[in-house]
Amino acid sequence: MARIAGVDLPKNKRGVIGLTYIYGIGSTRAKQILAKAQIDESTKVKDWSDDNIKAIRNILSDEFLVEGQLRSEVQMNIKRLMDIACVRGLRHRRGLPVRGQRTQTNARTRKGRRKTVANKKKVGK
Repeated sequence: MARIAGVDLPKNKRGVIGLTYIYGIGSTRAKQILAKAQIDESTKVKDWSDDNIKAIRNILSDEFLVEGQLRSEVQMNIKRLMDIACVRGLRHRRGLPVRGQRTQTNARTRKGRRKTVANKKKVGK
């Protein structure tokens, strides 16, 4: 089993698909990495040699931010937006959608479960 950037890659998947299990690597970037390492895309992860794995590790460490470093950078960017109190930062702080989506209906993923507010009781005469 290949372990790259702290992630165990699945053995029975093709190299392109296996690399996407690493946070920060999608299919396009996986293809670029395998092309630079001169590894065939259709080769399964279990068939990679130690030299292939070493080449991939070197490419990742030299050229890309992945896993923990990338997660911490994203969190720092969000914290910076919240600190300068821009609109995006305020939306993050309130837990609302950040990119202009509607919130009157929908947005339940971001807002959480519904909080029912009871009606005001009318004062009787």
